[in-house]
Amino acid sequence: MTRRAWALLLVLCGTIFLEGIDVAMLSVAVPSIRSDLELPTGTAAWVMSAYVLGYAGFTLLGGRAADLLGRRRMFLTWLTVFLGFSMLGGFATEGWMLVVARFVTGVAAAFMTPAAMSIITTSYEEGPQRNKALLVFAGTAAGGFSLGLVIGGLLTQFGWRWVFFAPVLLGGAVLLAALRLLPAEARPARRGGSFDFAGAATAAGAMLLLAYGIVRLEHGFDGWQLTGAVVAAGLLLATAFVTVERRSPAPLVRLGILRKASMVRADLGALLFVGSFFGFQFMVTLYLQELRGWSSLETALALVIMGVDAVLAPTLPPRLVNRFGNARVIFGGFLLAIVSYALFLPVGLDWSYALMLPTLFLTGAAFALAYGPLTIAATDGIEEREQGVAGGLLATATQFGSAVGISAVTAVYGLVVAGGDGSPGATLDAFRAALAVPAVMVVVGAVITAFGLRGGRRRAVDAPGATAPAAARPGSVPVA
Repeated sequence: MTRRAWALLLVLCGTIFLEGIDVAMLSVAVPSIRSDLELPTGTAAWVMSAYVLGYAGFTLLGGRAADLLGRRRMFLTWLTVFLGFSMLGGFATEGWMLVVARFVTGVAAAFMTPAAMSIITTSYEEGPQRNKALLVFAGTAAGGFSLGLVIGGLLTQFGWRWVFFAPVLLGGAVLLAALRLLPAEARPARRGGSFDFAGAATAAGAMLLLAYGIVRLEHGFDGWQLTGAVVAAGLLLATAFVTVERRSPAPLVRLGILRKASMVRADLGALLFVGSFFGFQFMVTLYLQELRGWSSLETALALVIMGVDAVLAPTLPPRLVNRFGNARVIFGGFLLAIVSYALFLPVGLDWSYALMLPTLFLTGAAFALAYGPLTIAATDGIEEREQGVAGGLLATATQFGSAVGISAVTAVYGLVVAGGDGSPGATLDAFRAALAVPAVMVVVGAVITAFGLRGGRRRAVDAPGATAPAAARPGSVPVA
């Protein structure tokens, strides 16, 4: 790739890195925020959940908006909103201010991330070049989250408000570089002469309600009637969305795109893999802090080894994908995750860090093998005019995955703790039961992704003449 192509990729990776450290730093800072602002437990939980709701609720709309209104325009606009509300969060003096700021920040990420991904998939030639760009992008996202744990622990020592201000400083630099480097584009023409407002409304409503229902699973059987009602309402709106899209002359999401088996399989795989990853990391954090008494900084430093994916993602998977095909590498990542989580299931009250290290390292390596190739599979072969939708579907899957993973392990942990006697041994049993959830998720994911192996090895991505050059494809931007 040319220097300009690498520079553009660096800017886009800066955005996904920004998103990763933003979430990770806040997860470390929540206890300090709760103490300083004297927040009740429910409000403190919503400081984290509001972001997930905003993100999961609008990613589908965000992806389509990038296709219809312009990827560059959406990227720059919502990056600005992201930075503005991150700064406002730093000035919050009440819990509701933080919740509102985090919700809008999540909405901004829902528009910004699919736009960034679709800029990559339309600016780099399909094949080895695009694959490497996507693998670097995915690795940067995971690395941002892993490093964000450490950075958040350090910044919290100086005051939790720096957790909100620091992303603004980084994001400001990314925004200035993006204004210079993002390729210009003509405003896409709207087919059908109108925007699918009914589809947008029903999609956003369904995603918000379903995400809220998933988050409420953390409360176990408390308020299960409300949880059931919310999920039912979400499913009804989802049904309405499908009906609207079938009749719309210019649908928000062309339902035919869901017939692409490899994309659907990749989205389901990403949901399960990301869910297992975040659920596992959440429970390990609780184990180290609540059962072992480690500080937030000590915990963050212990988990930083999981950031090995940021090093491996741009180097190892491209070679493996070119040699063995995308499906086999994804399947290998799931198998490695199964081994990783299985090694941690017998965790004890006095395990040394050396005993934990193999699992933490293998978990990061598994993420490097699976997540980047899943990103490629979710966008491979999709028409350029629907790349934003494909990116939105993938982002929706990953956000729902993280919500499902964390909510499921929390629900299982709470149920087992409630049935125990409160002793350290009973608490450890609850941790072990909750840690079985990520293991089950990756086993199911491995079964789903195994169906991708039936077609044999994916065509060599560097085969001569397999793909037309970027400059020859209508509407593409030849940056590389």
